[in-house]
Amino acid sequence: MTTAPPTTDLSADEARRIVLRAQGFLGTPDRRAGVRGVLRHLGAVQLDTISVLARSHELIPYARLGAVGRKKVEKAYWTDTHAFEYWSHAACILPIEEWPHFAFRRRAYRSRPHWNHQLPDGTYDQVIKQLRTEGPLTATELGGAKKTSEWWDWSGTKVAVERALMYGEVVCVERRGWKRVYDLAERAVPADLLHDELDDAECLRRLVRLAGQSLGVGTRADIADYHRLKGEQVDAVIADSGLVPVTVEGWGKPAWADPAALETSPRGRHRTTLLSPFDSLIWERARTERIFGFTHRLEAYVPRPKRVYGYFAMPVLAGGRLVGRVDPAREGSTLVARQVTLDGPKAVPAVAQALVEAASWVDCTDIRVERVDAPDLREPLAKEVTRALSATLL
Repeated sequence: MTTAPPTTDLSADEARRIVLRAQGFLGTPDRRAGVRGVLRHLGAVQLDTISVLARSHELIPYARLGAVGRKKVEKAYWTDTHAFEYWSHAACILPIEEWPHFAFRRRAYRSRPHWNHQLPDGTYDQVIKQLRTEGPLTATELGGAKKTSEWWDWSGTKVAVERALMYGEVVCVERRGWKRVYDLAERAVPADLLHDELDDAECLRRLVRLAGQSLGVGTRADIADYHRLKGEQVDAVIADSGLVPVTVEGWGKPAWADPAALETSPRGRHRTTLLSPFDSLIWERARTERIFGFTHRLEAYVPRPKRVYGYFAMPVLAGGRLVGRVDPAREGSTLVARQVTLDGPKAVPAVAQALVEAASWVDCTDIRVERVDAPDLREPLAKEVTRALSATLL
């Protein structure tokens, strides 16, 4: 008979600090490992089409490492077969060593009984043949991504190559002008990783363990959400995943933690930074509310009159708390804070610091503060931004 491990009790503050350290926001970052280290540490970096200051997959390492060069970010992801793109939490960049652990998902796609797009006979084989002789190629280079200008109206070629991507016969090896670049898995994935030998249980154990390590501590729903697993998939393997059961003050649900995260008390310097709404620290709304008492919703797809915080409002992290939001834009060399929400006057210096660092990173030499939710804080914020900006130029 297996004895269940003892349950550890954590305060809400202890859990929050464990989460911040696990996500790379508390303590000294491993700059030697750089962007690749961030990717391995997080296990998944979400991609998204929206680009305001930068695209989300650029914002993720920036938030942890500071002003790392944007070209350096792309190079770190895509050179030396370091990473691949696949469906995880969403479309994500994943460490190449995790290829075998997504075999369960590739198998599920292959056994899928129907697809939304019909595929003309011979198209799939033709795409594979063309990639074998000419690849790597974009969908456009393969013969066209769309039948019409409508975003959803994929060509047979695009349907075929996306299906091959899901099956694992094709890999997205980089993004070029935001277009996926496809190559055959047999060329793109190192030979020792190119297999589907792991059964579903082994794949799921690995992903549950990775999710727990990346989260630090999480509920069943948190862990499932990280790589978009089903709750019952988590239930089937969590006892053998290496994670340990904990209770967290105020959470109201059972949780599990990375045992290594419980060995030492989280200490160190907190990052002050703007966060992408797609950052894994905050990408799950219920978890963000539970840990930070902060309700956040991406409003890019909300009609303008119904937006509360702005098109791409970016939460501001400071001192291990979420202290405000900034909806940014760029006009030439000026970073524009179109709308700012502050958690009181004490948030002003942190938000100013975050704006100045972000401006420097995207080569903006000026910052303009427009609307502030508390009008009496607009002038103090603008003055603090000016002061901080001047200090960086000295």
